[in-house]
Amino acid sequence: MLNLPAGRFAAVALLGLFWGLNWPAVKIALAEVPPVPLRAIGFSAGALILFALAVLRRRGLLPRRGEILPILMAGMLNILAFNLFTAFGQLNMATSRAAIIAFTMPAWAALLAWPLLGERPGLRQAVGLACGMAGLAVLLGVDALRGAALSPLGVGFMLGAAVSWALGTVVMKRTTWTSSMIVVTGWQYAVAALPMIVAAALIGGLPSPAGLSAPVLGALAYHIVFSIGLAQTMWFLIVRRLSVGQATLGTLLTPIVGVSGSVLLLGDALTWNMLAALALVLAAVACVMGPVPKRAKKPAVA
Repeated sequence: MLNLPAGRFAAVALLGLFWGLNWPAVKIALAEVPPVPLRAIGFSAGALILFALAVLRRRGLLPRRGEILPILMAGMLNILAFNLFTAFGQLNMATSRAAIIAFTMPAWAALLAWPLLGERPGLRQAVGLACGMAGLAVLLGVDALRGAALSPLGVGFMLGAAVSWALGTVVMKRTTWTSSMIVVTGWQYAVAALPMIVAAALIGGLPSPAGLSAPVLGALAYHIVFSIGLAQTMWFLIVRRLSVGQATLGTLLTPIVGVSGSVLLLGDALTWNMLAALALVLAAVACVMGPVPKRAKKPAVA
């Protein structure tokens, strides 16, 4: 499916939807669940769900020996480091701006993929990347572009999140996986869950479900099933099938969906820069994910 243009657009659209709506879902959950316990719950539940799904599909739970180190590296980068950086980043700056900086990841991934994977960016990818970055700049807002309301410490944490995610993506791309992506994803969550469980225990343990409101329980369910379970597995499948440039530019849809979800679910105001950013990001995805034009064949020389 991902080898066809329609399949690429569908996969990227679903990924953007699941991850985008996760931002307001996490915002709702954080009203009653602190960040570290939230990560511990999400990572643990995600690992258990994915392992259970692997058993139901009769997949072996143990990865081959050559995949253990890439799983550890990718789990530390994609899951643990990214979430730790974003947690500290959001403590030092507004969440909306933090999310946008995190999604500069495609720029870092494209730069890293060139020396590490030999994926030299072409003209269409460069145009798409420029459109996507311009869309994120517009969404960020004029005040942020002028340097207003941006904490250097917060920006540093969020750039760390973007770079760690980009490095994790390159690790996933350069590894030849024979294990199921469900199993690989499950082990990455398990790797990230252990230190978060220890950290949560040190700061007071996990909250009781009985003490959480219905909206928070619903937000947690969405976060675990759609963002952690489905979206993360889809992401690794996309990275496996497409180039790093194609896969990472598709993630630019996520902050657009996240902002739109905040408007609908949290009552945030809809502004002109959101609409302009949406147009630029969709143009970026169209540039990179669209079908490659066929070149006309030269007539044979008699």
